[in-house]
Amino acid sequence: MTESAAGQAAAAVLAERDAIQANLLELDGGFTRRLLDGATLTGQTRERWGAASATLAGLWETYLAYSGVVDRVAELGVGPHRPAKKDLPELDSLLTGACVQLARAAVPLARRNLSDPGVRAVTLMSAVAAMRRSFSEVAEVTSAVETVWAQVNERLDAAEAGLSAGLPGAAGLGEEVAAALRDAQASLQAARDEVNADPLGLLTGGRVDTSAADLVREQVAGLTARIAELDLVRSQARHRIDGLTAAVAAARAARADAVTAWQRAAQRIAGLPPLSPDIAEPSLDGLAALASAGRWPALATELDRCDAVLAAAVQQTEECERSAAAGLAHRDELRGLLGAYKAKAARLGLAEDADLVAGYDQARDLLWTAPCDLTAAAAAVAGYQRAINATTTREGGRR
Repeated sequence: MTESAAGQAAAAVLAERDAIQANLLELDGGFTRRLLDGATLTGQTRERWGAASATLAGLWETYLAYSGVVDRVAELGVGPHRPAKKDLPELDSLLTGACVQLARAAVPLARRNLSDPGVRAVTLMSAVAAMRRSFSEVAEVTSAVETVWAQVNERLDAAEAGLSAGLPGAAGLGEEVAAALRDAQASLQAARDEVNADPLGLLTGGRVDTSAADLVREQVAGLTARIAELDLVRSQARHRIDGLTAAVAAARAARADAVTAWQRAAQRIAGLPPLSPDIAEPSLDGLAALASAGRWPALATELDRCDAVLAAAVQQTEECERSAAAGLAHRDELRGLLGAYKAKAARLGLAEDADLVAGYDQARDLLWTAPCDLTAAAAAVAGYQRAINATTTREGGRR
């Protein structure tokens, strides 16, 4: 080599060593590596990290031997007035020759050569290639662990945050909620223990199995919603009980009006659907007792039941009132039709037709008789209309 070429080669080797050192320090001091070293690992993670740890230790051994040679290269080839012409042979040997001394793998004594020094010499390039392979093996394991931890812990952290947010409102909500909280906390801890002990056991074909963490998050979401619901029941207990009392009173007043309307319609229309049942009185004393005892889940259930019963009763009352109004409206519609058909008969000169007069009288008697049989009246009006049409056709044929 010329002095210039040797100096450039030495500078390149030194820069490469500095980059390798920086990456090794980052890998060795990384958070993931420190967690794995401090954790009690199981399953696939214990197996793979055990192998990766041994690879990392060997990587450092190779690096130290390699770095010692690079230090000598830097001493001879880098700096003012370097390299000197007299140092070129040694520098060339260091840069291209097998000068990195690495320990061989342990060989059983019975198979060992007496003169074997237990080391092997490789070039700087070969040492770097070996370190690259080892670095990739270790980084692949830590990267896979980081991927699993990121995806699973994102879900578990969300579940834990939900639990923390729900805890203040859970105090005093009763044993049901307390037991559910203990179950959720146990599920969360179990999922954390699993992902901390064997994260690689949750990685299959490059895909992370987050099902356990998803179940925990769903469990916590359901629990926090229940806590919020019961906390609202607790804060609004008196208001809801008073509101239920007022709603029952309003429903009873509405039913009284509906009964009056139904009775009035029943005097005029036959065959109306029966009256809706009376509005049941909720057990207000029982609701108050549940609130006083702090039995919020039971109170919430009972209030919801009372609300549902009242809503069903109100709907029945409204249907009863609608049926009464519909009966009267149908009767009035039939009366209007009958009058229109009579006017049509008069315009056609059929006002004195005996059969038509009889049909009209029958329909009118039904419609103006109380209570009115709507089915019979509708049939009579329809028969009167057909009779008019038939008579019109017949008279037209005669002409």
